[in-house]
Amino acid sequence: MKRISWAVQASLFYLFTLTLSFIPRGLVTRAGQLTGMGMFILLPKRRSVAVDNIRQALPHMQLSPDWNCPLATPEEIARETFINMGKSLVETCRLYHCKGEDLIDSIEIRGWEHYEAARARGKGLIFLTGHCGNWELVALAYSRIFKASMSVVARRQNNPYLNRMVETMRMHFDNRVIYKDNALRNMISVIRKNGTIGLLVDQAVFPEEGALIPFLGRNAWASKAPVILARKTGVPIMPAFVHREGDRHILTVHPECVFDAGESDESMAANVKHYSEYIERFITTHPTDWYWVHRRWKRTGEAVQ
Repeated sequence: MKRISWAVQASLFYLFTLTLSFIPRGLVTRAGQLTGMGMFILLPKRRSVAVDNIRQALPHMQLSPDWNCPLATPEEIARETFINMGKSLVETCRLYHCKGEDLIDSIEIRGWEHYEAARARGKGLIFLTGHCGNWELVALAYSRIFKASMSVVARRQNNPYLNRMVETMRMHFDNRVIYKDNALRNMISVIRKNGTIGLLVDQAVFPEEGALIPFLGRNAWASKAPVILARKTGVPIMPAFVHREGDRHILTVHPECVFDAGESDESMAANVKHYSEYIERFITTHPTDWYWVHRRWKRTGEAVQ
């Protein structure tokens, strides 16, 4: 019975993405806006999580010199966030079905010199990012832009049919998927072959996997994986984020994130905080381009003193 349910779910997902893929290029933005507004209305629990997260982070962001958002309330920011999510969904569905590749060609790269400097070291490369802008677009566009394949770390879907379908769609663009079971070993293998890994590190982890750090004014658990990989392999950790400017996508690659070599828990926490500050600055600068709907502060939640 479960297999039948999984097959139905996967079929509906395929039909949904296929339907969206037929939207003409000129209507993608409008269709995305309508999709996002539909999600905002029809997903009240997710909307509530987003509004609550923004409400608690807003005082901290507004104190930052990077804050320039014209939207005044958590509800307005959440609404625009859902609209951007809708746009990304439509764009990604079209790419999954090998349409809309002109979108890839229109991506603007800032900080190309940082990528070249890291690649010249010959030690592989980790793009450190988060659920920012259309992050799926960047993964799918990587081989076209940088002339190399990327291994993306992802959680295996509970539905094996759906998992196989999404994996196949991603591999159309010369990507590889590393699943979180045995992820560390597989990432080290890719790095030692001078490969590239895309690592999203903006979600809550279990305490044994992370360090407790201040993040947007509240304590949060953040992954130790980037620091461990950098220490074990010497791989450059390159913060990189995509955001929207009108109908364009801008991918910004920052200089290599350098960690200290201390072995103490305090040193690890300081290094985790260091890379997390790149994500924090991105969110403050582009608050409607971050995935506020996940529970980033779970397992803690107290305000930073």
